[in-house]
Amino acid sequence: MAGSGSKAAKDLTAMMETTMQQLQSRFQNLSDQIISKNIFSDMGTRIDELEKNVGDLMTQAGAENHYKAKQVHWIYLILSLN
Repeated sequence: MAGSGSKAAKDLTAMMETTMQQLQSRFQNLSDQIISKNIFSDMGTRIDELEKNVGDLMTQAGAENHYKAKQVHWIYLILSLN
């Protein structure tokens, strides 16, 4: 009888270890999914900010090019008057 109790305890211990390993694996998978979603969310935010900054730079470059074109036009007019 003592032998069967010992076997039952060992079986219960093995079952609990297996269950705990499965829970740990599931928890790790969920943690990885949460982290990856946050990373993708952060990357999306950074990409949006980058697109906005590039758009702003393009606008500024267009404005500067327009200003430089006017400068060249005035210089050309002044030189042609001489």
